[in-house]
Amino acid sequence: MKIAIVTNLYPPYARGGAEVVITRTVTELLARGHEVIVVTSKPFGGFSTLTPKLETTATEQVYRFFPLNVYHSLRDNRHPALVRLCWHLIDMFNPLNGYFVRQVMKHERPDVIWTHNLKGIGLTIPLFLRGLGIPHVHQVHDVQLSVPSGLIIAGREKGACCMRIGRWIYTQICRLLFDSPTLVISPSKFLKEFYEARGFFCHSEVTVMPNPAPIMASIERTVRQNGPLRLLFVGQLEEHKGIRFLMDGLEKLEIPWELSIAGEGSIGKWVKDKARQDKRTIYVGYLAMTQLIKLFEMADALVVPSLCYENSPTVIYEALEAGLPVVASDIGGVAELIQEGVNGYLFAAGEREDLLSTLRTLDAQKERLWANSGAVRATIAPYAMHRYVDDLTELFEGLRRVA
Repeated sequence: MKIAIVTNLYPPYARGGAEVVITRTVTELLARGHEVIVVTSKPFGGFSTLTPKLETTATEQVYRFFPLNVYHSLRDNRHPALVRLCWHLIDMFNPLNGYFVRQVMKHERPDVIWTHNLKGIGLTIPLFLRGLGIPHVHQVHDVQLSVPSGLIIAGREKGACCMRIGRWIYTQICRLLFDSPTLVISPSKFLKEFYEARGFFCHSEVTVMPNPAPIMASIERTVRQNGPLRLLFVGQLEEHKGIRFLMDGLEKLEIPWELSIAGEGSIGKWVKDKARQDKRTIYVGYLAMTQLIKLFEMADALVVPSLCYENSPTVIYEALEAGLPVVASDIGGVAELIQEGVNGYLFAAGEREDLLSTLRTLDAQKERLWANSGAVRATIAPYAMHRYVDDLTELFEGLRRVA
């Protein structure tokens, strides 16, 4: 089967979990003999980068181009609000990007077009995919089709009146642009219901398929070493990911603890400075998965203290696959992955006392959870990569037969 993937970012250009999921899935699809074409963005490198150019690798074929705009999406945090507003408007209405993607599809004639995050490569793309006679599958990864920033912070869901009006207008435009793909995949019930409540994909089949767990080398969590409660944070060092909330909260925790932090972000300097002031905190920076596994082997739990509504965080799948329990904010789709007391615990997002109470519970149960790492790993077994790709290709084959 020939599958075309359209996504705003694809390695080596990446930002978060969506790119990780796409890359891992592509690897498995290629291993099964499918042909994969990727259309994605790249930073500006001269006028020649404004149109898609094929980069043939030993595996997939990748078309890259710079979506005509004032900057590349990976550089959004470098610009003031007015410039970012202009970027969003161009991204929403610029027809060139959609036209270019359509031309690639007409040339390649894939069996299925599978779109992912399109903000940053062009929200007009679904409009230009219509009429090709090729099944269009869209996968939602976050709330970006209703909230331009992709962030809804707990306790600030409504926002100011002008913000609500702006979001409503933006939502209606995105509804029209995306209309009704043949099939929509949501990794969580939360995100499916989020878009249904806003009138998206009215005539599409919408299915929930949790993201695939990574294929990881076997991790042996044998006997826990004596010492403090060992916690791990892995992710973007941003306010909305709750790292500041976590570090400030831990100062109030009376039981012995140790926190390892892996990641980078805009408040990285604050995190590093804070870590230097407290020997219980260890900042290790960005780590590849092979290095993260060593932290998974030593920690008592991964902490996901997000203040923003999450869809289905990749790092939770990774931790559970390693047999590592997860303590996480009960927000968005996170709760769909956590079985209380079996593979982790939930606490109210942004509530310090609830976080501390949950960590005390974890401390009392850490030996039991460590001994039952196999049971923790078993909770993620239904999301194994081979099962995910089995289901995915079955869906795609069905759409191809009908088309």
